[in-house]
Parts: sequence; C-alpha cells; structure tokens
Amino acid sequence: MSNGTISRWRSMRADRTRERTVVLNQLLLGVVALLAAVVAFSMDAIVVVEMLLSGLLLVAVVTGVALAVPWNRIHALWSALLPIMDILAIALLRESNPSAGYSLLWIFPAMWIAGTFGLLGLIVVNVLTNGVYWLTVALDPAQSLAPVVILIPMMIIAVSTTSYLAARRATAQRSLLDAQARLLARAVERARRQEDMVTEVLDAVDFGVIRLGVGGEESVRNDAHARMQRMLSSAGGDRAAFAEDGLTELGIEQTPLARARRGETFDGDLVWYGKPGRGRRALSVTSRALESATGERVGGIVVSRDVTDEVMALRAREDLVASVSHELRTPLTAILGYLELVLDGDDLSAGSRRGLEVAERNAARLLDIIADLLAVSADNHGGVRLSVSPVQARVDEIVHASIEALTPRAAERRITLDDAGIEEVSAFIDPLRIRQVVDNVIGNAVKYNVDAGRVEVGVTADVDHAWIVVRDYGTGISAEELPRLFERFFRADAVRKTTTHGSGLGLSISRDIVRAHGGEITVQSEIGKGSTFVIRLPLFEKGRRN
Repeated sequence: MSNGTISRWRSMRADRTRERTVVLNQLLLGVVALLAAVVAFSMDAIVVVEMLLSGLLLVAVVTGVALAVPWNRIHALWSALLPIMDILAIALLRESNPSAGYSLLWIFPAMWIAGTFGLLGLIVVNVLTNGVYWLTVALDPAQSLAPVVILIPMMIIAVSTTSYLAARRATAQRSLLDAQARLLARAVERARRQEDMVTEVLDAVDFGVIRLGVGGEESVRNDAHARMQRMLSSAGGDRAAFAEDGLTELGIEQTPLARARRGETFDGDLVWYGKPGRGRRALSVTSRALESATGERVGGIVVSRDVTDEVMALRAREDLVASVSHELRTPLTAILGYLELVLDGDDLSAGSRRGLEVAERNAARLLDIIADLLAVSADNHGGVRLSVSPVQARVDEIVHASIEALTPRAAERRITLDDAGIEEVSAFIDPLRIRQVVDNVIGNAVKYNVDAGRVEVGVTADVDHAWIVVRDYGTGISAEELPRLFERFFRADAVRKTTTHGSGLGLSISRDIVRAHGGEITVQSEIGKGSTFVIRLPLFEKGRRN
C-alpha cells in the first residue's frame, strides 16, 4: 500500500467519521430532549408550554437537517452550526421551566464541539454555553444563586474539557496507528519486492530448488524444478530411481527427497531416474538443513541439477580411454617381451645394452600408465571391485612386501626405508588392492624424496581400525595444491617441471580403493619438509566382527 493510497484512505475515513459523529450526536440529544419533555409533561412540571414546544421544534428541525445533509461532501465547519442551534434550543427548553434541569442538556453540544473542533472549539463552546446560561439566569427575576446554579456551568466546563482531552488522545492514537500502518505497508512492500526478486532469481537459474518446511512439506519450488519433473515424466513415465552406478535401484526412503525430509545433508549425490536404456536422466542432488537463530531445525533446501550430458560425456571419454588402453597394452607387452629376450643375450655391446635398457624402462612405464587407466575405467563403470579374504589378512606382511619390492629403487638414490614402526595387524581386506595402495604411497614417498633421504613406514591398530602411516622428508606439497592431490590426472606444478614421471592417477585410484573398504586416506604436507600419508582401514567388514 503506497503513501498516496494511505492518504486517500485516511481522508475517506475522516469523512465517514464526521458524518457519523454529526448524526449520532444530534440523534442522542433529540432523544434525551424528547424524553425529558415527556417526563415533564407527565409530572405537570411545565410552566411555559410555548417555550417547551419551540425548543422541541428547533431540536427536531436540527435533527432533520443532520439526517438530510451529506456532511462528508461539505466543509467540516458547517457541522458546527448544529450544536450552536442546539444550544439555543436548550435555552428555550430551560425557559419553559428553569428548575426542571434542562440546563444539563448543554453538556451534549459542549462535548460535541469540544471533541470535534479542538481547543478553539472548547473555548468557543464554553463561552457561548456559559454566556447563554448566565443570560437566562439574569433574565429570570425569580432565579436565586443557589449552589446548583453555579455547579451547572462548572459541570459543562469539566465535561467539555474531558471530551476535548479524550478527543486529543484518540487523535494521537489514530496518528500513531496511521504511522504504524505506513511502516507496516512499507515493510510489506519491501518484503513483496524481495520475494519477487528471489522468485525471479530462482526461476532464472537452470537448477531445481525446493524449500522444505519443518514437516517436510514443499513450501517453495522454482521453474527449473518443475521443468525437470516434466522432463522425467515425459521420459516414458518411469520414475524409478537408481544409485550412481545406474544399476542399484533405490527404495522410496532412499531417494534424495525422502532423505532431505528426514533432515539428512549430502552434497552432489548422483541419482539416475528411469530404468537402464534410452531416456533416463541423471540428477546431481544436494541437501542442506536450515536452522533458526537458536539452532532449531526449521526445514531444508534441496538443489538438483541435470547432469546427464556431463555424465554421458565422461563415460564416453572413459570408454575411449579404456578402448585405446586395451589396444596399446598388447603391443607394449610384446615389445617388453622381445626387449627382455634381447637383453638376456651376451653379445650386446655396452652402448646397445644401455639403449635397450632405456627403451625397456620407458615401455614398462607406459604399461604401468595403461594399467592405471584401465583400473580407473573399470572402477568408474562398476565401482571398485573388492575380493575380501574370508579370513583376516596380515596388513603388516603386505607393507613389508611392498617395502622389500621398493628397496632397490630406493637404494639407487640412497633413500632409507625405515620399517621399525610396523606392528602385527590383521584385518578383513582385499590384499591385492591394499598392496596396490601401499605400493603407490610408498613409491611416491621414494619418487618425490631427496637423494639420501628417509621414509618412515608404520602400521598399528586400535579397537576398530588399522592404520598405515607413511612419512617422507622430501619436497612436500603446497597448501594451494593439497586439496587437489587426489584428483584424477592432477600433478603438482613443482613435479611437472622435473623429470619425474607419473600419470596423476595413482593417488586417485588409491583413495577409491580405501573408500571401497570403508576407510579413508588423508595427507598432511608442507613445502620443503615432506609429507605424511595416513591410511585408515576398518578391521572388520560390515556385519562381521570377532
């Protein structure tokens, strides 16, 4: 509601109030005057009948005028004529019998004028009323100055003053209410503009947004969410939900929206809608809980984004990488085999042998890279596949075997592998996969160490977990690059500028393997001081415990 609208509303309200005030005040006076005359007649207390009738007639005329005139269309001062005429009519009524108490009727016009026209009206009405009253007293030779004669004008002054103060208080309250109404109107307008702006922003984005209430009801949803729902419905009408692998069907209570309604928070969960085949869509869904200032949960926000094209593009790239890797592995394996046969001969010159050894090392490195690419491709299509031993495997033996295999490489650069911190620990794990992780982490500690450096390896356990710790004192990793260390194909800037080779896949594969076991791999590092990798593995599978 604008200020102009409020002003017009106030003006209309004031007009209606003035018309109602005129009619009610005049009708009240007319009814009381008529009742007083009836009582006087019944008690035979009329001295001058002509004066009584004249007074009643004048009151009736004024009442008729009050009912007939549209007071909201003329100036307010014209309505002051009515109580003035009433004062004269009451004077006529008093003259019919000065002792009948008609003087008290002057209270009505006094209150009317004082309450309607403010301080000026209070002064004018008291001067006029008291003037007429004392004039009638002076013209009556039989009137004596009894206490009641003096009390009546004092009562008129007191009542009119009270009416004036009450009117002022009511006006002040109305002004306060009007001010509050204006403030409320501005607040409502601001809230409406903000709501419109938020709605416009939400409808402009290309991801779906749902606002959930405390009970899980949907209170807000944007156009993008509605478009996605229509798109899912048009894809054959099949709304079955599947996990990230696209094969594991989710129950109703496992869907992102049901989890969000229970108050769960998650970030970027990938869900497929529709059964395998053409037309299914992939949504990345994020849920956040909303809390009040006191920490009480007041609902949640669910954000969903259609990532079907992105996921399909990534899968196409991975399929291409896997296909090329398979095609390269066979000839590389043959090349390595023939190089080994040639190097086994004794008729090679020193120069030829060195050249063939360089070729063998580089071919072996290419084969390792291809193996990593194939592992990543396989894990992406079906998740990391584990073959957990039915009996507990010795974690310490796996680590010792890895150290033994890497010792020759470490010896080439005079790097010490310290295994004094390895304790005997057993766990339900996939030994081959964990060996792959340990080889990668210890191998990196050797690869990125300084000459004549040191690598400390430890294995320990608590009640529920096995811990593998690998610490080196090499070049370290910067704080800016540390969060990206486990990304696929990521290699630190300092490493890319050296002759140290790598695919940037080893740590990513290692993290996926550890997480598939239900564990986690973390790292702490500082430039120039080395890195510490910590691998946490559960001792028991879910549902299995000694």
